[in-house]
Amino acid sequence: MFVFAQHSSVANQFIAELRDVTVQKDPLRFRRNLERIGELMAYEISKTLSYNNALVQTSLGKAEAQLLRQQPVLATIMRAGLPFHQGFLNYFDRAENAFAGAYRGYAPDGDGEEQFEIEMDYIVSSDLSGKTLILCDPMLATGRSLEKVYHAMLRYGIPAQTHIAAVIASADGVRYVQRQLPQCHLWLGAIDQHLNDHAYIVPGLGDAGDLAFGPKV
Repeated sequence: MFVFAQHSSVANQFIAELRDVTVQKDPLRFRRNLERIGELMAYEISKTLSYNNALVQTSLGKAEAQLLRQQPVLATIMRAGLPFHQGFLNYFDRAENAFAGAYRGYAPDGDGEEQFEIEMDYIVSSDLSGKTLILCDPMLATGRSLEKVYHAMLRYGIPAQTHIAAVIASADGVRYVQRQLPQCHLWLGAIDQHLNDHAYIVPGLGDAGDLAFGPKV
């Protein structure tokens, strides 16, 4: 598991701005910070991938280079994940992509209290067989949506390795993903210790989808 907040880098400036209620008033800035963190995570993940030695023809001769042996498949959960995903796509610019529509569906339980279940009504992906899957979502709260999307994507093939990336995670969500998806590598911006009664991360940053694209009705 790699956590940006445990290392000194400019990534922590971007995370601080994502959390700041004053900076959050600028949706363009909010989306761009998600994108920039995605770029930095893509760079870190790229260090773990396999490369081939190659020769590149220049105008004056040939230069040695290391080129990715295989492009990853970039997957995200709409809508909040779109700017974060774009950051990965900026660096893995030849990658294939996958998208899922997952959201919280609320229903009363036997005591009249509202409980939520993860609903998923859309998924599309290229072939995942033997490839590297990078599944990115800004918020890892309970971990249940990531788990559900991951298992749904296996209908498109079994990846050789899977990386899960999130900007803000809860400690409970991290433990859940490590328990349910032990084969996946975790890349996180920061880990917060608490979930509130509505399963939102505290202090977190709020609703990433609303801050990026406007409130839902």
